[in-house]
This record gives sequence, C-alpha cells and structure tokens, in this order.
Amino acid sequence: MRPALKVCGMRDADNIASVAALAPDYLGFIFYGRSPRYVGEMPSETLRKVPSSICKVGVFVDSAPEYIRETVDRYGLDMVQLHGGESLRLCREIRKMCPVIKAFRVRQPADLRSVVKYAGVCDFFLFDTPADGFGGSGRQFDWSVLSDFESPLPFFLSGGIGPGDADRIGLFGHPALAAVDVNSRFETAPGVKDVALLAEFIRKMNSK
Repeated sequence: MRPALKVCGMRDADNIASVAALAPDYLGFIFYGRSPRYVGEMPSETLRKVPSSICKVGVFVDSAPEYIRETVDRYGLDMVQLHGGESLRLCREIRKMCPVIKAFRVRQPADLRSVVKYAGVCDFFLFDTPADGFGGSGRQFDWSVLSDFESPLPFFLSGGIGPGDADRIGLFGHPALAAVDVNSRFETAPGVKDVALLAEFIRKMNSK
C-alpha cells in the first residue's frame, strides 16, 4: 500500500475545497504567524467544511498550550503537529486532547538520537529538512539518513517532496513510513496548491 498523503500549508478557501476533492488523507493548516502560509483569521467554517474522511492537522511552532487548545476547538482540528522545540511535557499535555505529530529536522544520523525519547508522548514523528524558517523550504534532506533508523513510531516524510518524487518514495520503502508531506513544490503561490499537479502525483502514488 502507498503511504498516506498530507498536503500542508493550505489557507485559501476555494483551493482547500479543490484539494479536498482529491481526497488526500491529511490537510495541514499552519498557525504560525511568521510563515507565509499562516492561515490568519480564516473563518472556522472553512475548515469545518472539509470532509470528515480527511484528517485536519494544525501546525504549531512553540505555541502556548492555551493557544493550541483554543485553535483546536475553534477549527475542529483532528490532530496537532508540533514543529518547534516543544518539550516532552508539552507534547504529553497536547496529546491529552488529540493525536500529536512531532517534527524533527534531520541532517545526519546523530540528529535522530534525541527523537526516540518522544515516542511515549506523540503518535507520529515527522522528519523535515533543516532550514532557517519553518516549513516550505522546497529542499530535501538525504533520506538515506533514515535507512538504519529503527523508528519506534510511524513517521511522515517531509521536506521538498515534489511532483517527480513518486518513484523515489516507492523505492524508499522504510517499514515505518506512514505518510508523505507535500507543500511548497506543489504551489502556484504560498499557500495555494496546483490541483492538477497534486492529482497527477496522487495517480502516480496509487499506481505503485
């Protein structure tokens, strides 16, 4: 079976509806004010119209638990992705309200040493490319860094995955790979996804 698909960085209502019609497994919404894909004051109805078959993921970076809780309630989020330097304690607290994806930036095998301790306080790992900002760098890290990593949790593969990567993903074959996370390389503008490119990528992924 192919990995699940998460389309992240959505913020335009019409574009959200068009991408949702492709039935990805997850849609990601960034609640981090310094991101060019920040949802801003998006009406809660926009997210609540997303079909229940699609998991709505709120992405946060070192946010206060109160803000995360309020946002989850307001938008009806199904899952939270913590993309900063969140502590074990914070992850444990957030997980009481909904499942948690904890993101880590990976450059070399040594970067994975601190990951394992989070296994008991989150549901998924997400491995991303090191960058100055958060999300949408358009660059990939060396996936072979994960080859010998015996992950205690299923993980999302993120960072610069583009339309031409379906074959590479199929060959990657890590037993703990649960989903791929796509963002900037499928955009026509920050936060606006190219629906035709996504549809073709999904077709290729489904053919593997």
